[in-house]
Formats: sequence, structure tokens, C-alpha cells
Amino acid sequence: MMKSINIEATSYTPAIRFGADGKLFIKGRSIRMNEMEFYEPLIKWVELLQKENVSIDVDLEYIDTGCSMLLYKLLKALDINKSIKKLIVNWHYEEIDFDALEDGQILQDSLKKARFVFHEHPEGKEDRT
Repeated sequence: MMKSINIEATSYTPAIRFGADGKLFIKGRSIRMNEMEFYEPLIKWVELLQKENVSIDVDLEYIDTGCSMLLYKLLKALDINKSIKKLIVNWHYEEIDFDALEDGQILQDSLKKARFVFHEHPEGKEDRT
């Protein structure tokens, strides 16, 4: 059985909770600083995940361009994983952050299997998941 991944957030990297039960969670800030080192093991992990039902909560208050490409790679790896039959992406964004909403909508359009659920939150509200 796969081991779960738990990584605490830093000022540059988000908190990660990837459960072997198929419940995945990314929250915080993702700023370019060894982003390949950070995301590549996560991408490899989701490629090997053997679950039919997977949900991922993406709750990023900030993500820079380089990291957003790696987040796309991670979501794409989930989307093409043949073991996963049902993929739910819970996309969290602040009500005034139209860029974050648009990023989620663009990702939704580029993935085939994933079903996105958009969660709008009041600006500045902490601990929303």
C-alpha cells in the first residue's frame, strides 16, 4: 500500500496532505524556490495512486507561474491515471480573486476526467477547508 504524504507549509511551499485513501489536499502559497524538487515527487506519487475515487482540494492563496505549470502537471497526471475513475477537484478561491477563479476554469477546460467544484470564500477568511 502507498504511504501518505504529509508536508507542512512554509512561506514558499504549500501544505500537502496526500492520503493513500484518495483524499488529497494542497493549501497555502507556492512560490518558485526549488519547485521541481518539491512537485516532482508529488507528481510521481499521483501517477502510481491506485484508487478509483479521488478528490483533491486546491486552496492556494498565491501561486507563481512556474509553480502553476507544475500544478497543472500534477492535475494532468491524476486526470490520465487509468486507476482513477472519478476525480473531483475542489478549487478554492477568494471572492475578489478573479485570476484564481480563471486559473481553475482554464484547468477544468484542459482536463478530461476531472470534475471541478468551485468554492468561493470571503476575502481573508482563514482555515476554510
